[in-house]
Amino acid sequence: METKILSKDDLDQAASLLAQGELVAFPTETVYGLGAIATNETSVKNVYRAKGRPSDNPLIVTVADEAMMRRYVKAVPEEAEKLIKHFWPGPLTLLLYVKPGSLPEAVTGGLPTAAFRCPDDQLTHDLIAKLGYPIVGPSANTSTKPSPTTAQHVYHDLKGKIAAIVDGGATRVGLESTIIDLTAQPPVVLRPGEITPEALSTVLGEPVLLNTGKVGEKDIPKAPGMKYRHYAPSEPVVVVDQVSDFSKLMLDETTGVMALSSVLADLAVPDANKFNLGNNLVDADHNLFAGLRYFDDQAGIKKIYVQGFDQGQASYAYMNRLNKAAAGQHYRK
Repeated sequence: METKILSKDDLDQAASLLAQGELVAFPTETVYGLGAIATNETSVKNVYRAKGRPSDNPLIVTVADEAMMRRYVKAVPEEAEKLIKHFWPGPLTLLLYVKPGSLPEAVTGGLPTAAFRCPDDQLTHDLIAKLGYPIVGPSANTSTKPSPTTAQHVYHDLKGKIAAIVDGGATRVGLESTIIDLTAQPPVVLRPGEITPEALSTVLGEPVLLNTGKVGEKDIPKAPGMKYRHYAPSEPVVVVDQVSDFSKLMLDETTGVMALSSVLADLAVPDANKFNLGNNLVDADHNLFAGLRYFDDQAGIKKIYVQGFDQGQASYAYMNRLNKAAAGQHYRK
């Protein structure tokens, strides 16, 4: 199969491919998603095959607006209304109860719930509106690998496996959306993202918890990113929590370093072995996956050291992804 690269002027073609049951990757403000019509069970199962994704890992349903979501949910609670008004379109995914039979089990994992998101990306909004149906939107990459933040990342992983990629340039946020479970009381953040529990709590006027539990081997996760290892390059990743520890590392041509520019400036390693995460945590959020992919493509790299952050809720999403990529490995003196 030839994988076509489409532009913003090719949305009619992208919508036509989706309508025919094909898979099309699309941009969002977070990461690129892999689209298939959410009500087409055959197409949805092909998403799992293309990604090599475990079949018990539910998918996010990507909608053009709240009205499209209402076709599938049992009800839109007041909490959801508040969050939609404040954060949609944007990097927030809502877990809600769905009408029985409205979505295939391949989307819900056989659970009575599904996760819905309306991205803040005009290309994707227009694509879904043209199609007239919601599309599933897991990250458009090989499962376990770092999520894609450019069309080139998608092509690297999925060329020959999907029909097309809509190229919308580099993503703005760089980390996946926050997922909040509105079937729980109080609401629970199942996956941290740019929108923090504190920000959600402020809008809702009630506490919002952060899920810290683990999903059992035989349990079905409520949402993506809860059960399986994700975001990992081929080489081992080690988190460096203290900036002062970078000077103690045994660095050579086989090690890669991902850190803020201020940290990299003091390290005597070749430029090819450095990846600049930027000047602050927001930059690091944006660049984390790109950096992991950069070193995945570098021959001879045996280990990647990545700067960790402890900036309260602002760093939850970054550290969630980094800890998964590192399988919990942190530098110890």
